[in-house]
Amino acid sequence: MTELGLPDTILACLFDLDGVVTKTAVVHAAAWKETFDAFLRDYDGQRGRPFDADAEYDEYVDGRPRADGVRAFLDSRGIALPEGAPDDPPDARTVHGLGNRKNDLLLAKIRTFGVEAYEGTLRYLEAVRAHGLRTAIVSSSANCRDVLRSVGAEHLFDVRIDGIVASERKLPGKPHPDTFLAAARDLGVEPSAAAVFEDALAGMDAGRAGSFGYVVGVDRVGQAAALYAHGADTVVEDLAELGGKQ
Repeated sequence: MTELGLPDTILACLFDLDGVVTKTAVVHAAAWKETFDAFLRDYDGQRGRPFDADAEYDEYVDGRPRADGVRAFLDSRGIALPEGAPDDPPDARTVHGLGNRKNDLLLAKIRTFGVEAYEGTLRYLEAVRAHGLRTAIVSSSANCRDVLRSVGAEHLFDVRIDGIVASERKLPGKPHPDTFLAAARDLGVEPSAAAVFEDALAGMDAGRAGSFGYVVGVDRVGQAAALYAHGADTVVEDLAELGGKQ
């Protein structure tokens, strides 16, 4: 399947949302930074070093479910908070409270600035489907469906495994492979016949752990070496580089 840049054994393609289909990764990073910086200033001046929206975002929160990202980052700073509950208010000093604060900020930023899709990805998706391959969106975001609708891309996916579905099915998030495995299962293909498209290091880890047939790293921020180190079979800056012209 050289016209798509994929092995001939691939029957389905599993796409991450933020940073692969839509230009929302930078908005997520900004919302996390605002959340964590305010918390760190309030929590302890000695530990108030600002959140690094590049390195720490990539290492601890990118691609992970919100609560997992909060736990990973706080652990890196030696901070322990009560778990709280999923419906904690955004000002609660709990893991879920911080996660909900971040989500409120994210939605506000999206409402203000809107969402854009990567045109190269949309063209590639159209080509993939024209060649008879099935497609799934796999995202830790609970806002996945609304974001897809906002860019007119919901129809490009046969299956959606997002934060809501993962919670309902009790699927651990990336870097665990369970959400991608669920997408492959819902599409009726073995992992070895599915390709994973990810920009997050946690997503690369999930692709490797799930023994998928091909893992494509999408490098939007100049981290090609890290994507390869975490399991990518190939790395591109835009999916248009893979081909897909109809």
